[in-house]
Amino acid sequence: MPPAGYSPNYELDFESAVLEIDRQIDALESKDDSARFASEIQSLRNTRNELLRKIYDDLSPWQTVRVARHPLRPHSDDYIRMMCRDYCELHGDRHFGDDPAITCGFGRIGSRKVMLIGHRKGHETADKIKCHFGCAHPEGYRKALLKMKLAEKYRLPIVTLIDTPGAYPGVGSEQRGQAEAIARNLLEMSRLRTPVVCVVIGEGGSGGALGIGVGDRVAMLEHAWYSVISPEGCAAILWKEANEETNTIAARELNLTAKDNLKHGLVDAIIPEPVGGAHRNPETATAHLQSWILDQLAELSRLQPETLVRQRFDKFRSIGPMVSMEMPIPVEG
Repeated sequence: MPPAGYSPNYELDFESAVLEIDRQIDALESKDDSARFASEIQSLRNTRNELLRKIYDDLSPWQTVRVARHPLRPHSDDYIRMMCRDYCELHGDRHFGDDPAITCGFGRIGSRKVMLIGHRKGHETADKIKCHFGCAHPEGYRKALLKMKLAEKYRLPIVTLIDTPGAYPGVGSEQRGQAEAIARNLLEMSRLRTPVVCVVIGEGGSGGALGIGVGDRVAMLEHAWYSVISPEGCAAILWKEANEETNTIAARELNLTAKDNLKHGLVDAIIPEPVGGAHRNPETATAHLQSWILDQLAELSRLQPETLVRQRFDKFRSIGPMVSMEMPIPVEG
């Protein structure tokens, strides 16, 4: 969770009615004789929960993007802390340096020893800047691949937690081979001889997400997004301006929600979040995430390495099949 003292006063406009009820509940609970209002408080809570359920059952794609970016939404570090025992972080790529936007380390989920790799965003301003807001440099992807190879050597499964608006687009990262580093990860992850489980926990932006996103099982949390580009980036390209209207249209057309990605075969499962999103109940969100990961690892651990590699290749090779269309042949004269 965010550090102590972090302000929770972030409001989403489509939650205004819920937040008003929260204020009414807080006002009643703060009274010295709050016990007299127990039935009224409970009624307000029931109304709030029902309203929250209706709102989150019908989020628009752009609203989903905003929920995925909520400042109180758990990040990789939060899930690792709540989900793992004995987490030991590993650093460096043995080429250039250590990228703080990617965290890697050995850990234990339940009874399973795993290699955990995730994007790190940071909660406070200083941490966000240090981690480049979750946008990894090539040394981050090379670090991730080095640790994946280490996991393969010791026959440990790999779990990746994806949460990035995209790979870092700066001149330095391009000079050090950003595109090559991501492409190399796609190649090498496709043939790792150990189980690989990937989960988009927040933002899944373009190659930045794919750089640690090739797995035997790929899932999304219910209110995450996964797309070739962010809505703002798409809007800026198509309409030369990113605003509320163009972002809303772009988010809809990109089919970036978990339901869209499941429908189109880009992910294998949707992991449910607590009512109102993972930021409202991180512990429950972690329990759902952990349960899904352990179920997948139990199934994948029974497969031979050759079978894992073959099925993983077939899985990604089948995405986006070409559809043959018969075009009319023009007749001359």
